[in-house]
Amino acid sequence: MEFAAARNRMVESQLVSRGINDARVLEAMRNVARHRFVEEALVNQAYSDHPLPIGEKQTISQPYMVALMTEALELKGREKVLEIGTGSGYQTAILAELAEKIYSIERIRSLSVKARRILDQLGYLNVVLKVGDGTSGWKDEAPFEGIIVTAGSPDVPQPLVDQLPVGGRLVIPVGDRYTQSLLRIAREETGLKKTDLGGCRFVNLLGKHGWKEDS
Repeated sequence: MEFAAARNRMVESQLVSRGINDARVLEAMRNVARHRFVEEALVNQAYSDHPLPIGEKQTISQPYMVALMTEALELKGREKVLEIGTGSGYQTAILAELAEKIYSIERIRSLSVKARRILDQLGYLNVVLKVGDGTSGWKDEAPFEGIIVTAGSPDVPQPLVDQLPVGGRLVIPVGDRYTQSLLRIAREETGLKKTDLGGCRFVNLLGKHGWKEDS
Protein backbone atom coordinates (compact mmCIF):
# COMPACT_ATOMS: atom_id res chain seq x y z
CA MET A 1 0.00 0.00 0.00
CA GLU A 2 2.88 2.33 0.79
CA PHE A 3 4.37 1.86 -2.67
CA ALA A 4 0.98 2.20 -4.38
CA ALA A 5 0.46 5.52 -2.63
CA ALA A 6 3.94 6.64 -3.69
CA ARG A 7 3.16 5.73 -7.30
CA ASN A 8 -0.06 7.74 -7.20
CA ARG A 9 1.79 10.75 -5.81
CA MET A 10 4.45 10.34 -8.52
CA VAL A 11 1.82 10.29 -11.26
CA GLU A 12 -0.03 13.33 -9.98
CA SER A 13 2.92 15.52 -8.98
CA GLN A 14 5.50 14.56 -11.61
CA LEU A 15 3.46 13.53 -14.66
CA VAL A 16 -0.02 15.06 -14.73
CA SER A 17 1.28 18.39 -13.48
CA ARG A 18 3.78 18.49 -16.38
CA GLY A 19 1.26 17.71 -19.09
CA ILE A 20 1.30 13.93 -19.46
CA ASN A 21 -2.35 13.21 -20.28
CA ASP A 22 -2.50 9.84 -22.07
CA ALA A 23 -4.77 7.87 -19.70
CA ARG A 24 -3.22 4.53 -20.64
CA VAL A 25 0.30 5.80 -19.96
CA LEU A 26 -0.73 7.24 -16.60
CA GLU A 27 -2.40 3.95 -15.65
CA ALA A 28 0.72 1.98 -16.60
CA MET A 29 2.87 4.30 -14.50
CA ARG A 30 0.51 3.68 -11.58
CA ASN A 31 0.63 -0.08 -12.09
CA VAL A 32 4.32 -0.86 -12.58
CA ALA A 33 6.29 -1.40 -9.37
CA ARG A 34 9.26 0.88 -10.08
CA HIS A 35 10.86 -0.01 -6.73
CA ARG A 36 11.41 -3.56 -8.02
CA PHE A 37 13.78 -2.24 -10.70
CA VAL A 38 16.17 -0.25 -8.48
CA GLU A 39 18.96 -1.30 -6.15
CA GLU A 40 17.79 -2.30 -2.68
CA ALA A 41 19.66 0.61 -1.09
CA LEU A 42 17.72 3.05 -3.30
CA VAL A 43 14.21 1.66 -2.87
CA ASN A 44 13.16 4.66 -0.78
CA GLN A 45 14.03 6.88 -3.76
CA ALA A 46 12.26 4.74 -6.38
CA TYR A 47 9.40 7.22 -6.93
CA SER A 48 11.48 10.39 -6.68
CA ASP A 49 11.79 12.91 -9.50
CA HIS A 50 15.21 11.94 -10.86
CA PRO A 51 17.13 9.07 -12.51
CA LEU A 52 18.93 6.50 -10.34
CA PRO A 53 22.07 4.40 -10.94
CA ILE A 54 21.54 0.71 -11.72
CA GLY A 55 25.20 -0.31 -12.06
CA GLU A 56 27.50 -0.65 -15.10
CA LYS A 57 27.44 3.20 -15.44
CA GLN A 58 23.78 3.00 -16.48
CA THR A 59 20.64 4.56 -15.00
CA ILE A 60 16.90 4.07 -14.62
CA SER A 61 15.37 7.17 -16.18
CA GLN A 62 13.42 9.86 -14.36
CA PRO A 63 9.72 8.85 -14.24
CA TYR A 64 8.67 11.93 -16.21
CA MET A 65 11.07 11.09 -19.04
CA VAL A 66 9.78 7.50 -19.16
CA ALA A 67 6.21 8.79 -19.40
CA LEU A 68 7.06 11.46 -21.99
CA MET A 69 8.85 9.01 -24.29
CA THR A 70 6.13 6.41 -23.89
CA GLU A 71 3.34 8.90 -24.58
CA ALA A 72 5.15 10.02 -27.74
CA LEU A 73 4.80 6.50 -29.16
CA GLU A 74 0.98 6.86 -29.08
CA LEU A 75 0.45 3.17 -28.33
CA LYS A 76 -3.06 1.72 -28.67
CA GLY A 77 -2.45 -1.84 -27.54
CA ARG A 78 -1.82 -4.01 -30.61
CA GLU A 79 1.64 -2.76 -31.57
CA LYS A 80 4.97 -4.52 -31.78
CA VAL A 81 7.57 -2.29 -30.11
CA LEU A 82 11.37 -2.31 -30.17
CA GLU A 83 13.29 -0.92 -27.21
CA ILE A 84 16.99 -0.12 -27.50
CA GLY A 85 18.56 -0.27 -24.05
CA THR A 86 16.73 -2.64 -21.69
CA GLY A 87 18.66 -1.35 -18.69
CA SER A 88 16.77 -2.10 -15.48
CA GLY A 89 13.71 -3.32 -17.40
CA TYR A 90 11.40 -0.61 -16.00
CA GLN A 91 10.72 1.10 -19.32
CA THR A 92 10.28 -2.37 -20.80
CA ALA A 93 7.57 -3.15 -18.25
CA ILE A 94 5.74 0.11 -18.97
CA LEU A 95 5.76 -0.75 -22.68
CA ALA A 96 4.59 -4.30 -21.92
CA GLU A 97 1.50 -2.83 -20.22
CA LEU A 98 0.66 -0.84 -23.34
CA ALA A 99 1.56 -2.89 -26.43
CA GLU A 100 1.11 -6.45 -27.64
CA LYS A 101 4.76 -7.54 -27.94
CA ILE A 102 8.01 -5.92 -26.80
CA TYR A 103 11.44 -6.70 -28.22
CA SER A 104 14.28 -5.20 -26.18
CA ILE A 105 18.03 -5.17 -26.81
CA GLU A 106 20.70 -4.53 -24.16
CA ARG A 107 24.44 -4.54 -24.81
CA ILE A 108 25.38 -5.37 -21.18
CA ARG A 109 24.59 -9.01 -20.44
CA SER A 110 24.38 -8.69 -16.64
CA LEU A 111 21.69 -5.99 -16.94
CA SER A 112 19.70 -8.06 -19.43
CA VAL A 113 19.81 -11.13 -17.18
CA LYS A 114 18.66 -9.15 -14.14
CA ALA A 115 15.89 -7.43 -16.11
CA ARG A 116 14.66 -10.80 -17.42
CA ARG A 117 14.43 -12.16 -13.89
CA ILE A 118 12.43 -9.19 -12.60
CA LEU A 119 10.13 -9.06 -15.64
CA ASP A 120 9.41 -12.78 -15.25
CA GLN A 121 8.69 -12.38 -11.54
CA LEU A 122 6.21 -9.60 -12.32
CA GLY A 123 4.50 -11.65 -15.04
CA TYR A 124 5.48 -9.71 -18.15
CA LEU A 125 5.42 -12.60 -20.61
CA ASN A 126 5.02 -10.50 -23.77
CA VAL A 127 8.67 -9.39 -23.68
CA VAL A 128 11.57 -10.84 -25.70
CA LEU A 129 15.08 -9.79 -24.66
CA LYS A 130 18.45 -10.22 -26.29
CA VAL A 131 22.01 -9.03 -25.78
CA GLY A 132 23.60 -7.16 -28.67
CA ASP A 133 24.14 -3.91 -30.55
CA GLY A 134 20.81 -2.14 -30.48
CA THR A 135 21.89 0.54 -32.95
CA SER A 136 21.33 -1.98 -35.75
CA GLY A 137 17.79 -2.71 -34.56
CA TRP A 138 16.26 -6.20 -34.80
CA LYS A 139 15.91 -6.80 -38.51
CA ASP A 140 14.51 -10.33 -38.20
CA GLU A 141 11.49 -9.06 -36.24
CA ALA A 142 10.94 -5.78 -38.13
CA PRO A 143 8.91 -3.76 -38.82
CA PHE A 144 7.99 -2.17 -35.48
CA GLU A 145 5.13 0.28 -35.01
CA GLY A 146 7.08 1.84 -32.17
CA ILE A 147 10.81 2.12 -31.48
CA ILE A 148 12.18 3.72 -28.33
CA VAL A 149 15.85 4.41 -27.65
CA THR A 150 16.86 4.95 -24.03
CA ALA A 151 20.36 6.33 -24.66
CA GLY A 152 21.71 9.42 -26.41
CA SER A 153 22.92 9.08 -30.00
CA PRO A 154 25.02 11.46 -32.15
CA ASP A 155 22.59 10.89 -35.04
CA VAL A 156 19.45 8.90 -35.78
CA PRO A 157 20.60 5.34 -36.64
CA GLN A 158 19.44 4.60 -40.17
CA PRO A 159 18.65 0.92 -39.46
CA LEU A 160 16.06 2.01 -36.91
CA VAL A 161 14.40 4.35 -39.40
CA ASP A 162 14.42 1.54 -41.96
CA GLN A 163 12.55 -0.73 -39.51
CA LEU A 164 9.60 1.66 -39.15
CA PRO A 165 6.47 1.01 -41.25
CA VAL A 166 4.19 3.80 -42.44
CA GLY A 167 2.46 5.01 -39.28
CA GLY A 168 5.38 3.93 -37.08
CA ARG A 169 7.10 6.21 -34.57
CA LEU A 170 10.69 6.35 -33.32
CA VAL A 171 11.55 8.24 -30.11
CA ILE A 172 15.26 8.90 -29.56
CA PRO A 173 17.57 11.39 -27.79
CA VAL A 174 20.01 12.94 -30.30
CA GLY A 175 22.89 15.31 -29.57
CA ASP A 176 26.37 15.29 -28.08
CA ARG A 177 27.66 13.13 -25.24
CA TYR A 178 26.26 15.41 -22.55
CA THR A 179 22.98 16.92 -23.74
CA GLN A 180 20.44 15.85 -26.33
CA SER A 181 17.11 16.77 -27.86
CA LEU A 182 14.35 14.18 -27.59
CA LEU A 183 13.09 13.55 -31.12
CA ARG A 184 9.97 11.79 -32.36
CA ILE A 185 10.28 10.60 -35.94
CA ALA A 186 7.07 9.43 -37.59
CA ARG A 187 6.99 7.66 -40.93
CA GLU A 188 4.13 9.02 -43.02
CA GLU A 189 3.02 8.24 -46.54
CA THR A 190 4.86 11.35 -47.73
CA GLY A 191 8.07 10.75 -45.77
CA LEU A 192 9.47 11.31 -42.28
CA LYS A 193 8.06 13.90 -39.88
CA LYS A 194 10.45 14.98 -37.10
CA THR A 195 9.27 16.65 -33.86
CA ASP A 196 11.56 18.03 -31.14
CA LEU A 197 10.07 17.18 -27.72
CA GLY A 198 12.66 19.15 -25.74
CA GLY A 199 16.02 18.84 -24.08
CA CYS A 200 17.20 15.78 -22.15
CA ARG A 201 20.31 14.01 -20.93
CA PHE A 202 20.92 10.27 -21.34
CA VAL A 203 23.85 7.90 -21.11
CA ASN A 204 25.65 7.33 -24.41
CA LEU A 205 24.26 5.00 -27.06
CA LEU A 206 27.20 2.77 -27.97
CA GLY A 207 27.37 0.70 -31.14
CA LYS A 208 27.97 0.62 -34.86
CA HIS A 209 25.45 3.40 -35.55
CA GLY A 210 25.94 5.31 -32.28
CA TRP A 211 28.98 6.41 -30.32
CA LYS A 212 32.00 4.23 -30.99
CA GLU A 213 33.26 4.10 -27.41
CA ASP A 214 32.34 5.45 -23.99
CA SER A 215 34.42 8.09 -22.29
